[in-house]
This record gives sequence, C-alpha cells and structure tokens, in this order.
Amino acid sequence: MQIRKLIKEDAILYRELRLKALQYHPDAFGSSYEEEKGLTANDYGKRFGIPEAITLGAFEEEKLVGVVTLVIETKVKLKHRATIFAMYVAPSHRGQKIGQLLMEAVINEARKFEEIEQIYLTVVTTNQSAKKLYTAMGFEVFGLEKRALKLEECYLDEEHMVLFLN
Repeated sequence: MQIRKLIKEDAILYRELRLKALQYHPDAFGSSYEEEKGLTANDYGKRFGIPEAITLGAFEEEKLVGVVTLVIETKVKLKHRATIFAMYVAPSHRGQKIGQLLMEAVINEARKFEEIEQIYLTVVTTNQSAKKLYTAMGFEVFGLEKRALKLEECYLDEEHMVLFLN
C-alpha cells in the first residue's frame, strides 16, 4: 500500500473513484453524483495543483483505493485551521486499515504547516465506522448540525469534529 499526494496524472483514477463514492454512498458527502458527473478528469487535475488543498491517495499497485483531501485556510484570522473533506475508501478495501493510514498521512501533512493548530471535519451521524475512526485518531465532537444534508426527502444530521494539534 502506497499513500502519496495526487498529481494531475492521477485525475482519471480519482474521478472514477470519486464518482463511484458519490453514486453508491450519497449520504456520506455534501456533493452529489449529479453535480460532479459533468466534471472532467482535467477539472479534478487542476485541483491537485492548488497549494492550499492537498489530496492524498492510497494505491494498491496501480489502483487508487482511497482518498482524502486537506484544505488549508488562507485568511489571516483562519490560518491556524485546516479541514478534511472527501475521505473515502473503496468498499472492496475496507477493513484493511487504509482509512487509518490515510488519516495518519493527512494529519502528518497538516503538521508540516507551523501555523495549523487544529483540523476540522464533519461526519454524518449514521456513519458509525467513520466516527469510530475519527475518534480513534483523536478528533472530538464539538457540535451537531441537525438536518445538515437533504437527500431526496430524507434529512441527515452531521457531527462537527476537531483535532487540536498542540
């Protein structure tokens, strides 16, 4: 298993995994399959070159099986913060500690920036495996957002979590 930063050449693999995640797990993301299916690999590839957004991928041989993105705040009063988005491990590779490896790697990326003191993320309250992972990594719940997402006629609550780095 190799975990590394994604580059524009990884965009085709990323797009494929991202669309599957959105299609088969719509309750886990703020974005939707319908919104992103029109994006090209080139659209995703451009994101990999933005310095304040780091996307890591977990590769088994040449296959992308997991991803996570860290977005670093750039405003003066918010530079001490970063947020994790789009965490996903393919169902075929769950239970192999890939999520843990991705989280460890993304936290280590955040630690490379002296100014980052805390990392945020949100998780749907029904996603017990993700909540268990984030808690094990040291994240703490600091808020509950009722009806944060609306999927057709179903509302989903999200927990807001934070990890203080120092």
